[in-house]
Amino acid sequence: MSQPPTLILETAVYASDLNAAEAFYGGLLGLERIVRSGERHVFYRCGSGILLIFNPDATEVADTRSPWPVPPHGARGPGHLCFAAEPIGLEAWKDRLVAAGIAIEAELRWPSGGRSFYFRDPAGNSLEIAEARIWGSPS
Repeated sequence: MSQPPTLILETAVYASDLNAAEAFYGGLLGLERIVRSGERHVFYRCGSGILLIFNPDATEVADTRSPWPVPPHGARGPGHLCFAAEPIGLEAWKDRLVAAGIAIEAELRWPSGGRSFYFRDPAGNSLEIAEARIWGSPS
């Protein structure tokens, strides 16, 4: 049997208002934008991974003009993703978000001893910033 994957290359959340998503992810969080395709999607680099933000109204329909035959997909309702607090730290992230008027919904200390907190993006997606140790050491 072959080895299992060792990295999640892409993570997707869905947002109907890509302008608000850009202001939040690119502006407030400071992620590096890779590309935006009209009202269909905007993609960001996040460390070694890629964050895909799709407009579900556009991605649920096949794009017959695209040279890449990506099957239609989409999700409705709030999704979830978690960013690692490192390198600036949990408190620095919390201060940055609160200063921008973002409400912190919950703060947790996990059994591993790591901490995290939850907040929302403009589309209502549940976001978390956590100390990487919440999942313990990789085996």
